[in-house]
Amino acid sequence: MPISAELLEILRCPACRAVVELKPDGSGLRCVGCHRLYPVRDDIPVMLIDEATIDE
Repeated sequence: MPISAELLEILRCPACRAVVELKPDGSGLRCVGCHRLYPVRDDIPVMLIDEATIDE
């Protein structure tokens, strides 16, 4: 089950509080502010700063 639009509307980056967008392949959520990439594992977004990588 993919991440619902309602969930994407309320999720924010825990580091900078900016909006996150789902990557086209569904593998992660990308912050539009600080460009952190939060992984999605088993259709569950892992919104932990320590788990995020910086997306170029």
